Amino acid sequence: MRITVIGVGKIKERYFVDAIGEYGKRLGRFCKLEVVEVADERTPEGASEEERVRIKRREGERILQRIPGNSMVVALAIEGKMWDSVELSRQMERWNVGGVSHVTFVIGGSLGLADEVLLRADERLSFSRMTFPHQLMRVILLEQIYRSFMIRSGAPYHK
Repeated sequence: MRITVIGVGKIKERYFVDAIGEYGKRLGRFCKLEVVEVADERTPEGASEEERVRIKRREGERILQRIPGNSMVVALAIEGKMWDSVELSRQMERWNVGGVSHVTFVIGGSLGLADEVLLRADERLSFSRMTFPHQLMRVILLEQIYRSFMIRSGAPYHK
C-alpha cells in the first residue's frame, strides 16, 4: 500500500521532524510512505473572513495539485468521522482489500482546509473536536497509521 500525507506548512521544530522521521522509518516495512509539505500562506492579524477564505483557497490549490490522481483521499477535519485506532485499522484493511492501493491523508494549515479540498475528499476523519497544531497533527497521524498496521499484524504495540 502507498500512503501519502500532505500537510500545509514546513515543519521547523527538530522534535517534530525527528518524530516524523521515526514513524516514517517504522512504516517502511508496511507501506511506501511519502510526506509532502505545501507552502502555507501568512494570515495577517485581524484577517477578514473573506481574506481567510482566500488564504485557504490558495493553500487548497497547492494541496489539490499534489494529490495523486488514483488515490483515496482522507481529509482531516474537525467535522469528520471519529474512529478509534481499531476502527481506523479495519477501515484501512477494507480499503486495501477493496482494491485501494494508495491513500492520501490531507492536513490543512492553521485555518483548516478549503471547501474544494473537502469536496475532493472521499472521507473526512476527525481525531478530536479539539484543535491541534498542524505540525503535531502530522506526528499523531503517522503514529496512528503505524498503530493501524501493528493492529493488523497482531503485534503487541497496540496494547
